[in-house]
Amino acid sequence: MSEPIRMRTARTVIRLLDADEAELLLRYRLENREHLAPWEPLRTESHYSLDGCRQAIEAGLEAARGDRGYPFVVLSPDGAEVLGSFTFANVVRGVFQACHLGYGIASRHEGKGLMGEALDAALRYAFGPLDFHRVMANYMPRNERSGLLLARLGFEKEGYAKRYLKIDGLWEDHVLTAKIRTQG
Repeated sequence: MSEPIRMRTARTVIRLLDADEAELLLRYRLENREHLAPWEPLRTESHYSLDGCRQAIEAGLEAARGDRGYPFVVLSPDGAEVLGSFTFANVVRGVFQACHLGYGIASRHEGKGLMGEALDAALRYAFGPLDFHRVMANYMPRNERSGLLLARLGFEKEGYAKRYLKIDGLWEDHVLTAKIRTQG
């Protein structure tokens, strides 16, 4: 990663955060704590602290430098607010060239098409400069909005995994989907 990754859409700026922007991440986490809880693992209190946010950002930057993961934030055009976030995680290279995609959006920005807009740009980046062949995204069957978003983005259902991930303290079933690069 020689220069910072930055993507722009009509209504967003997408990039990795710097450690000195921990307050921006903390505000997003605190404002959306209840909203995101049903879709995420149980979080410790440090997840909602300035130091925890700083550590998460630093770990994310290290993961990106090592090509292990890319934790992006979706920012307002002026960079003053985190609208959402997504991560290309569990990067595997070699014959697989794949990753998992996870994402979330602030409650006050739900239903505006911002996550679709951001992920559309992100997938172009994933299949271009990041050179992935496959991006996998899994969602809980009760999260219909997520399933519809992935379908609109061209993800195809590949399976169903029982008790796949521990979300909000419970082992949850997930629908397994993937999008595969069409050329190359």
